[in-house]
Amino acid sequence: MTPPAAGPEIERLMQLLAKLPGLGPRSARRAALHLLKKREALMAPLAEALAAAAEKVRACSQCGNLDVSDPCAICAAPGRDAAVICVVETVGDLWALERANAFRGRYHVLGGVLSALDGVRPEDLNIARLLERAAGGGVSEVVLALNATVDGQTTAHYLADRLAPLGVTITSLARGVPVGGELDYLDDGTLAAAFKSRKPA
Repeated sequence: MTPPAAGPEIERLMQLLAKLPGLGPRSARRAALHLLKKREALMAPLAEALAAAAEKVRACSQCGNLDVSDPCAICAAPGRDAAVICVVETVGDLWALERANAFRGRYHVLGGVLSALDGVRPEDLNIARLLERAAGGGVSEVVLALNATVDGQTTAHYLADRLAPLGVTITSLARGVPVGGELDYLDDGTLAAAFKSRKPA
């Protein structure tokens, strides 16, 4: 058996880095070497940032966003429209919508989507809290901003069925041709969705 090229501390660092999305064993090895080479400038501040995040960052009890305060900065912001809730799959999706600066209401993070294949059931997601918020009064619209995957659409249909009796307007994001997109380069599903979502010119 060939002994490892690095000591146990470096091996553990590489194994942990390899668990990050987008990093395989080779990328993790390169990242570990880079961190070790830039120990003072990068590794020490990164270790401090990781420790601070692990200690202080928590999920918002209202929407599920990650922040150091509860409620999070978005839920606590007085200028946002509390009557409109945008439902997203993950915190990453919430951050993407915030970067676009296209929505000024409140959010709700499900924490995933329903998936028979992966065994994800309604009780595994943050659905009960969403229904509570929608039924609590003051909410007029729920925007289902879920990914255009089979599981995302299944989840959207399930949520629409559960929300319908609560008397709120249920909307979803338009699907179709992106800004700057050329028809020749788009996939069939996107083109079909664009035709279904067409509007007066």
